[in-house]
Amino acid sequence: MSFIVHLEFRHLRTVKAIHDCGGLARAADQLNITQSALSHQIKGLEEQAGVELFLRRSKPMRLSAAGLRLLRLAEQVLPQVEAAQDEFSALRDGRAGRMHIAIECHACFEWLFPVLEGFRKDWGDVDVDIRPGLAFDALPALAREDVDLVVSSDPEDLPGISFIELFDYNAVFVASAQHPLAEKDFIEARDFRGQTLITYPVERARLDVFSQLLIPAGVEPAALRQVELTAVILLLVASNRGVSVLPDWVVREVKYSSDYVTRPLTENGITRRLYAAIRETDRDKPYMQRLIELARIEARKLQAA
Repeated sequence: MSFIVHLEFRHLRTVKAIHDCGGLARAADQLNITQSALSHQIKGLEEQAGVELFLRRSKPMRLSAAGLRLLRLAEQVLPQVEAAQDEFSALRDGRAGRMHIAIECHACFEWLFPVLEGFRKDWGDVDVDIRPGLAFDALPALAREDVDLVVSSDPEDLPGISFIELFDYNAVFVASAQHPLAEKDFIEARDFRGQTLITYPVERARLDVFSQLLIPAGVEPAALRQVELTAVILLLVASNRGVSVLPDWVVREVKYSSDYVTRPLTENGITRRLYAAIRETDRDKPYMQRLIELARIEARKLQAA
């Protein structure tokens, strides 16, 4: 004859409580039920299992071999259940979650890392990851919930997506102090003719110098050299191997170096704005609001440097 035992979490809690308390009366108090209800529950479970779970004649009340098996199960399962409940509670209360970020701005890694370091201290239960959004379609990934925030300078009208302003920056020309263009007060599109332009390894349409200046003017530099790291771009520029265009906050230290000069692009300058694109359903999450706040604070620090 076979028995089917319908185990519930309350059964496991009951077995553990009786074992820990050594009797029905104290266990019933711990579980906040009557001793009669507890006895009825144990009797029902024993009838299902077809074996005794407790040695009732012993003082204190002890588990049988079958009861000990349930106790081991309770000690394995209940902590996991409680941990899951804590996680669900944290998610519901906005204390935990996921923050996977895609960046459509190659230079933004240097700005974002200090932001995330501050964020980690306050929101250690939020799972953080960064993905280079230039390697895939970041905004569709945001809508699909593959990522949770996209740093972008190109807002779009997308259903369910909000673009929150972070900060403005100027795209500036950077050249060696010995470069002939260092004598100019500002740089125009035609000045790039005959120059080696050093950029991040990004398609032209996503680079400010092309999208905001060269493409509209129909100007093509003599050569294009793509470099991954800002520090290497500046090294090449200082060596007079080419010129570059970078966000003003990236080259804040260059302002005080005799090896470089920075100049505005066009007489009026070219100003761009960075946004945090998020799902509207995430807008009120406390950790999302905190990350955006820290992003703005860090931006002000960079621009003031």
